[in-house]
Amino acid sequence: MSLFDFAKDVGRQLFDTDAEAADSIKEHLEIKLSGVKNVTVDFDDGVATICGDCINEATRNNAILVAGNVKGVQKVIADGLKYPAPKPEELKEIVEYYEIVSGDTLGKIAKRFYGSASQYTRIHAANKELIPDPNKIYPGQKIKIPRD
Repeated sequence: MSLFDFAKDVGRQLFDTDAEAADSIKEHLEIKLSGVKNVTVDFDDGVATICGDCINEATRNNAILVAGNVKGVQKVIADGLKYPAPKPEELKEIVEYYEIVSGDTLGKIAKRFYGSASQYTRIHAANKELIPDPNKIYPGQKIKIPRD
């Protein structure tokens, strides 16, 4: 099972009640990610179950992060979020996941992972769907750190 944990009380607030959650998360995914089609979302007590078709593994990973970094989402189940097998010429995305803590900046995170704070742009580019402004990150947010 593809189950991912998130901080339930942080992130962008998209809904006020569980009844609105599934539609709000689905709409958010469709706005943020162009490479996801036929999306369905079920939501029950903090758990978002996402199904749909992704153009590749990277888009699938982004969809999980986009859904999980919504306030009120504690877990994401993504078993039904499919993507085609990569072609031999396509590189596999190599990433590490990191949960932002109080006091972090993208520069501090880049220094920790790459040895240079100026590499923050690499982290920002990999998370553009999650971090529109590199100066606005929050504790509990999960992001990708490119490792390739």
